[in-house]
Amino acid sequence: MIPQIGFVELLVLAVIALIVVGPKDLPALLRKLGSMTAKAKGMANEFRGAFDDMGREIELDELKKEIEEIKKSNPIAKIHQELEETGRDIDASSKE
Repeated sequence: MIPQIGFVELLVLAVIALIVVGPKDLPALLRKLGSMTAKAKGMANEFRGAFDDMGREIELDELKKEIEEIKKSNPIAKIHQELEETGRDIDASSKE
């Protein structure tokens, strides 16, 4: 769980950083911290993108399998065969 930092905590951290690092080196430290944060966000977005791509690939694989099953079952041929059988039955019953 990510801890939430309020204004008071942020102010205390700023004062401690100012005392420990010093006013001269503080801007460089903040720039470095900002660049590290940007890199971490970029890596997180790349990681998330990779998982999204994997999810899309899995969905595509499932759709391909479903399409192959439909092709194998060939519902149109079954309907055509049933219609031919019905036509033959009608012809046979009309000849009687």
